[in-house]
Amino acid sequence: WQDWMAFHFISSNAAYLPKAFDDASFNFYAKTLSGTPQKRERWKRGIQLVNGALGEAVGEIYVARHYPPESSAKMNELIVDLRASLDERLEANQWMDPATKEKALAKLVAFDPRVGHPAKWVDYSSMKISRGDLLGNMMASREWGQNYQLSKLGKPVDRSLWDMTPQTVNAYYNPLANQITFPAAILQAPYFDAKADPAVNYGAIGAIIGHEIGHGFDDQGSQFGADGKFANWWTPEAKAAFAKRTAVLVEQFNGYEPIPGTKINGKLTLGENIGDLGGVEMAYGAYQRYQAKHGKAPVIGGLTGDQRFFLSYAQAWQSKVREDAERQRLLTDPHSPAKYRVNGIVRNVDAWYVAFNVKPGDALYLPPEQRVKIW
Repeated sequence: WQDWMAFHFISSNAAYLPKAFDDASFNFYAKTLSGTPQKRERWKRGIQLVNGALGEAVGEIYVARHYPPESSAKMNELIVDLRASLDERLEANQWMDPATKEKALAKLVAFDPRVGHPAKWVDYSSMKISRGDLLGNMMASREWGQNYQLSKLGKPVDRSLWDMTPQTVNAYYNPLANQITFPAAILQAPYFDAKADPAVNYGAIGAIIGHEIGHGFDDQGSQFGADGKFANWWTPEAKAAFAKRTAVLVEQFNGYEPIPGTKINGKLTLGENIGDLGGVEMAYGAYQRYQAKHGKAPVIGGLTGDQRFFLSYAQAWQSKVREDAERQRLLTDPHSPAKYRVNGIVRNVDAWYVAFNVKPGDALYLPPEQRVKIW
């Protein structure tokens, strides 16, 4: 057991040990398992280390330098429109019975959105740091983190705390608190620009807002009520109708083969695919609400507002991934590859067919009866 413990201690701390340990770890975990050809520059790894150990301290600096106040106001406007869009869809829903629909609407009302950064910052002053002792500093960081978590025991849950730093380009839904969180760093191109064409914002960050809201009603989030408690608030009939629709989505994604011989796991990716589909539908509905209030969008660069909406959604997912890394993700990642988060989703959205005049025989065409409609 001592050899086992020594190996795992060294393996988990290889990046903070002499170069030979770090090289051996990289050659196996990165080069062999995921096909990473070389390490990132040392300065980038250094920033990543500090960011991981002192995340909110870095975040406070990031927000002061790079987060304009008007971003919060614009985001809150988008969130209001997205919630209203889902409210309309739930009210008009035909497969959800009245009892379940009432609970779903109550959960939507109870959603707690957070934008930009925490209201208060984490205090790291008790962490002991010594210049010249990298391994010791990382051990101190872990000890501080454990003590920080232990300090919460026996106390009321602090709903103001964040599980993601402001400088993280991401967003998340917490089912235990019924909260959606959008860090400052995602509020930039290609996802968001407070001065951008509304079609672009609704298509990109709008779909992400809808995605996170949708997690509250996907195969996992639907198991939690408006107060974040684990509860079955679905009638058997509504649950069966939901399962019937999501099963079609599973089969669709099971059929996609990003790498020859390796297909998407439709069941593994179901929750995220539900989020993506619902996100686009909600965002499009919200964009229509915006136009109803402000007037029909003009044609810009030969593109209609609806076309710009869908192109913005697609551009937000542009990426480049090595085949080895893609293969590993297909086996373990609950998210579908970026290409299929676009092409696999929009072919279920009626408005996309109208926007681009997609017809039978076109590559992504799906007959109306095969399109998945959840929300």
